[in-house]
Amino acid sequence: MTDLRIANVLAKLPDGAGAPCRRVDIDISGDRIESVAPAGIRRTEAVRVIDGTHHLAVPGFVNGHHHSHENFQKGRFESLPLELWMNLVRPLKPVPVTPEQVYLRTMVSAIEALRSGTTTIVDDLNVSPHLDPAHVDAAFRAYEDAGLRAHVGITLFDRPFFRGVPFVEEHFPAEVLAELEGTRPTPSDEVLEFAERLATTRHHRENRVAYIAAPSAPQRCTENFLLRVRDMADRHEVPVMIHVQETRMQVVTGFEFYGSTMIEYLSRIGFLKPATSVIHGVWVSPEELDLIAASGASVQHNPNSNLKLGSGLMPMREMLERGINVSLGTDGCGSIESVDMLRVLANTGLLHSLHDADHRTWVTSAEAFRAATEGGADALGRPELGRIAEGAKADIALYDTRSIAFAPLNDPMRQLAMAETGRALSHLLIDGEIVVENGTLTKIDEAALIDRIQATAAELRPAIEAAEASVEEIRGPYEEIHARCRAIPIPENVFPARIPRGD
Repeated sequence: MTDLRIANVLAKLPDGAGAPCRRVDIDISGDRIESVAPAGIRRTEAVRVIDGTHHLAVPGFVNGHHHSHENFQKGRFESLPLELWMNLVRPLKPVPVTPEQVYLRTMVSAIEALRSGTTTIVDDLNVSPHLDPAHVDAAFRAYEDAGLRAHVGITLFDRPFFRGVPFVEEHFPAEVLAELEGTRPTPSDEVLEFAERLATTRHHRENRVAYIAAPSAPQRCTENFLLRVRDMADRHEVPVMIHVQETRMQVVTGFEFYGSTMIEYLSRIGFLKPATSVIHGVWVSPEELDLIAASGASVQHNPNSNLKLGSGLMPMREMLERGINVSLGTDGCGSIESVDMLRVLANTGLLHSLHDADHRTWVTSAEAFRAATEGGADALGRPELGRIAEGAKADIALYDTRSIAFAPLNDPMRQLAMAETGRALSHLLIDGEIVVENGTLTKIDEAALIDRIQATAAELRPAIEAAEASVEEIRGPYEEIHARCRAIPIPENVFPARIPRGD
């Protein structure tokens, strides 16, 4: 007897991008999909049956990139490029928080993820300057309590954050440099040792909320440190993510630091491998894409965040043509406010028409959906996720096709991508467990948690404002460095990530 049957449901199966949905019965036993069969062919009885007649079943979204530590800064910034914004969410005087506050902060991510049909989230959690294992445990616990699947990585780097940009010695006042150098964070070796323990005790083979190795970016890590992280990930067979070439300034930084682009550098030292996500990859060249394709690494696309920070639009079509796996993510709420993957899905299917006048090259909603599901799973090296198929994890979203987004019902997948807002989400299953039922979160008291989140955010607001104010003393030097880098030419073969004025 099967545990749960979703009967007579219109389902998106892994038949390739653009393949039509099919009317099926989905049988679930434990945390896995036992069978997917044409509707009405009953092989066994089921303990429980969900009538899927008026529902669309799709694999839950895999949000491939997020920063939960930014959640209390939602709505505080706009009209700032990455290099001028990033210190506001990693200020010189960090906001002191308790484990309970970290738990509530993480719940902001979990609740909106569930409400937008996400079943897996990848969280790059900043623990600097001082690692507190209780904070990390609180983040893991929040995802566990919500019923969400997650890969949580603690941000790893061994170079001071402010030294991740070039020309620091030339633009920072000596007294400011002395103050920055005087900061004494938790030693990077100690943080890496803690990460290795997470790789052992929080592996995804045994845990729904699991670990991912998260070196921050090449420019914030020494080569030796990067290779140690790579070795740790390889030995424990855990996925890896790393921020690379999100902005034009980072291309300039690569040549200043390595005499090449950062992707060329990572390829040269053997860092790029399967189950490794190049986060952003906006400013890239054809040759770099060839290196990524040969390595088996993925590129992780965050279109909404890239838009708000003015970083640009990555060349997704050129990546797909080379067979590069592309995944989708929201990024953190400090940059884009939302953990809603439906917004990301829609914008991925819309924005890439700006790159080329040839409509035959535009990214379709079907390709965007694949990136939001199978692409995210493949980026993690987890083929059991992101698919409705026999043997896959039972991570399934059910949308009510009687809602206005699907009326009239012409192309359910296109309408999901372009019209659905989350209001039609009826049920969400993760590991075969119903975590959203008839539009209600089943594992947590959503309203009570939001009240606690609001109260905690109000308590922390003075400290957040003070932390942001502390960044002002380095704003000027960063503005100067940013302007200087804008004036430095980059290789002409880099795909244009911004659209010039005029036709």
